[in-house]
Amino acid sequence: MPLRFRRRPKRVDPRDADTPRARRRAERQQLLRKRGIYLLPNAFTTAALFCGFFAIVQAMNLRFESAAIAIFVAMVLDGMDGRVARMTNTQSAFGEQYDSLSDMVSFGLAPSLVVYEWALRDLGRWGWLAAFVYCAGAALRLARFNTNIGVVDKRFFQGIPSPAAAALIAGFVWLAIDNRLPVSLFWLPWVAFGLTIYAGLTMVSNAPFYSGKALDVRHRVPFGVIVLLVVGFIAISSDPPIMLFGLFVLYGLSGYVFWVYRALRGRRGAVSAG
Repeated sequence: MPLRFRRRPKRVDPRDADTPRARRRAERQQLLRKRGIYLLPNAFTTAALFCGFFAIVQAMNLRFESAAIAIFVAMVLDGMDGRVARMTNTQSAFGEQYDSLSDMVSFGLAPSLVVYEWALRDLGRWGWLAAFVYCAGAALRLARFNTNIGVVDKRFFQGIPSPAAAALIAGFVWLAIDNRLPVSLFWLPWVAFGLTIYAGLTMVSNAPFYSGKALDVRHRVPFGVIVLLVVGFIAISSDPPIMLFGLFVLYGLSGYVFWVYRALRGRRGAVSAG
């Protein structure tokens, strides 16, 4: 058997670290890191974008239940890409912009087109006006979020986030198709009109909505939190349309409740100080 000689690794002289060649290599590696695209978080963003596109296609084919479920799946994937990027330390400017564009499709265009094709079309110009108010509200909300990302309190969103607003619309569509709403067919388009206007205007409001970013999955939590999570999963799986729509209705009202509470608390503090 012929002998195989292994090549010894080339030793790097510490004095060569400051040579022009080493500096050019370091600059080239730094440039590649800036221009490179991280695969894992952007894969989740792409999957969320696909779900939004799939919801639009299903609405065009009059399969509104599948469209509503696709929006909820996009919401789950959108919540995962940011946390995966922070946990793996793979944040990038490209990922932030790509996530915003994906949110505009999945939580701006898709819900407005789904609810328009489902119920608002029968209202004529009032229907497409409500759908446009929602779509414009989602675009304005995402633009404001990107410009105020380092200014506002990270514990709260300024206005309801676009995934939660989309969950309001998708949950309402899913619940109505599942025949769980005690609303007549005559009033159903007008209820959808009011909910769409409410979701669109709430996205551009100043009401504070809890963001959940203070929760860190890497830290220890009490055992009771795990029990609550298990109970929550069981409750949602028992009747997904009712439970999901009910949860997001409560969340959609929580911002205004906290807004009023903060205003009353500030007024009482001013009176006591006076």
